[in-house]
Amino acid sequence: MRAGEPTVPVRLMENRREVTFVPAGRVRLFLQGEPEKVVEAPGGTALVVRWLDGTPADRRFRVQTSELAWADKEGIAAERASWEGRGFQVRLEQLGQVYGIAGKILDNRKVLVLLEPALTSAEATARQTELVRSFGTRTTLAEEVRTAARVRLRLDMADGTPLGSSEGPIRAETPGGEGFEVRSVEFAVGYPNHGFETREYRGGLAFSADASGTIAVVNLVTLEDLLRGLVPSEIFAAAPAEALKAQAVTARGEVLAKVGTRHLADPYLLCSEQHCAVYRGRTGETPTTNAAVEATRGLALFSTEGRLVDSVYSAVCGGHTEDNEVVWGGVPDPSLRGRPDVLEPVPGMPDPRRAPDRFLAFDLPAACRRGRFAQPTKYRWEKRFTAQQLDALVEPLGVGSVRHLQPLERGASGRVRLLLVSGTRGATELRGELTIRRQFGMLNSALFTVTEDRDGRGNPVAFLFRGGGWGHGVGLCQTGAIGRAESGQDYRAILRHYFNGAEVVHIYE
Repeated sequence: MRAGEPTVPVRLMENRREVTFVPAGRVRLFLQGEPEKVVEAPGGTALVVRWLDGTPADRRFRVQTSELAWADKEGIAAERASWEGRGFQVRLEQLGQVYGIAGKILDNRKVLVLLEPALTSAEATARQTELVRSFGTRTTLAEEVRTAARVRLRLDMADGTPLGSSEGPIRAETPGGEGFEVRSVEFAVGYPNHGFETREYRGGLAFSADASGTIAVVNLVTLEDLLRGLVPSEIFAAAPAEALKAQAVTARGEVLAKVGTRHLADPYLLCSEQHCAVYRGRTGETPTTNAAVEATRGLALFSTEGRLVDSVYSAVCGGHTEDNEVVWGGVPDPSLRGRPDVLEPVPGMPDPRRAPDRFLAFDLPAACRRGRFAQPTKYRWEKRFTAQQLDALVEPLGVGSVRHLQPLERGASGRVRLLLVSGTRGATELRGELTIRRQFGMLNSALFTVTEDRDGRGNPVAFLFRGGGWGHGVGLCQTGAIGRAESGQDYRAILRHYFNGAEVVHIYE
């Protein structure tokens, strides 16, 4: 590891009672106890960590209504007053931290708005359902660990020969940096492509207690090696080199922006799934993406005010990117402004906020529409629901059979920010891009219009969503970056466009 580069603990899987792994070089293992025991084995030795017993963490949960920027004092006060006005006791908690890397000060602090009291998991879930029915508000849960989970483990050879037991986590490292093979790694939990595969990883391993008191497998990996296994899962490895470099810089900044903001109660900072970023270790690496990571080593985006940019990205913006506050609330970020995804001004382009139907039908020469990796069915799409299907989706809102869907607010890209759902038993408002997409079976994006088909009596028969884009649309448009690279832009120009003038800065060598 070179100077200044951070090491990131990444969860590979959890809820395991047995894990088999093979070091690629001589391995040193640290087993907890009095005294600590150190075990060594040659490379190529198949080893097994087995669960002996454990106790789950004692956890409580508070309903989280919002996550706001540290500097958004007005927004924090307004959110607090709104919920206190509804009769709730509110608690504010800081998320994130100010930290330094190689002399650069990074600040990713945010404020969580939480509802008291702390509840059990079942109680908190019930309260969330109640808030959806009463206020049309979808919430998340903030976890508090009162007593940490504990685990006892045993280390064996693959043939069953015992090597020692540990009264806590086991840590494994290959002093020569060769890394490990981990067998039966579970991936895509909860998705159609869920499965298991053998994977190879750089860095070290830790076998720790997860929240349920079983084994969490954690990869202790440097940030650059993490990116080697992450970037090819986020973008086509055959994309132009400048697009790959733009993705590498963007992914590096997003990882740094997440430090201390996720998995606060877990023995890792990030997971290797969609929730954080898909990461397959050395198994997922490709020569082209490795070259992009190395070419941009230590580079991240900083705003004109000198702050680290939370360099988010999505697959296809649909011809226009979006403002950060439309998707996640909080204060506007000068680096995350929505703008047309075109290489030069287009006369006559409809305003997507004021005329979304015309914008979606307009023949726009968008960067995310051109090039080898353009995806027409993601750039423009349709989804049809029968009235019965839509009623089932909104049943938790308690409005009865849906009569009308009316967008009340849109963002710069035309993405719906506030949607009125009117039914036979009342009406409610859905606020937030992700809330709206999830309510209707995870729409491709919130950039859509709705056409209602009615029978002779005026009753809804079906609802047709016509939309554009795939994802939230804030920050880097990945397909657009490819189109720009194919048009001759270098990665700095690509990033300058999508992040409103932000510049690439070295944070470590």
